[in-house]
Amino acid sequence: MNRETAPAPPADEASARPLRADAERNRQRIIAAAQHVFAQRGLDVTLDDIANHAGVGVGTVYRRFANREELVEAIFDTEIQRITDRAEEALTHQDPWDGLVHFFTTASQDFADDRGLREVLLIGTHGKDRVAAARERLSPAIAAVIERAQRHGALRDDIEVTDFPLIQMMLGTATQLSQAVSPGLWERYLTLILDGLRTSRQVPTPLPHRALGQEEFDQTAGAVRVL
Repeated sequence: MNRETAPAPPADEASARPLRADAERNRQRIIAAAQHVFAQRGLDVTLDDIANHAGVGVGTVYRRFANREELVEAIFDTEIQRITDRAEEALTHQDPWDGLVHFFTTASQDFADDRGLREVLLIGTHGKDRVAAARERLSPAIAAVIERAQRHGALRDDIEVTDFPLIQMMLGTATQLSQAVSPGLWERYLTLILDGLRTSRQVPTPLPHRALGQEEFDQTAGAVRVL
């Protein structure tokens, strides 16, 4: 007995599934490339720059993301939430000062590693609803870390939550200018700042990074002229 065979699916239906898989792979390549480019160069890059780094055509980028702001939203919502989680983790430290130091240090490392994160969080000129909502979640978490250390008497009581982004901007500038000659220099200045924020200490905290030599300082100062 002859059996009827089902008609072959149309060509576009047959190819739909692998095309979706290809599209998702391209999307992940674009996001990975954008993370790298934003971290190294900041947010003032073009989709062409990101496409070049991802090894895809710029049209492929535009099919996944209508503009740079959509990429910023896709990447930094998660990054800011990670910092918020660290602030909340700092509240679980038995010693409130240790919790504050841990949070300041890990956040400073994140900002040192990622210029784009510094710009989107501290300057706030990029990103729309999702990034704005992430920033709004972060602010009360930082305030809780600060207030807890103040109640414990470890942190001077005139520090406000708005001091945190300004401190990070200062460290970020030092990081950016000295990146080529001394990438870890920010740790030296974070230690000096934390010593200044603490209400009392018996001796100064040892600095974790040496000062710049004169030639290194000259190179760092020269970086100011090219910004």
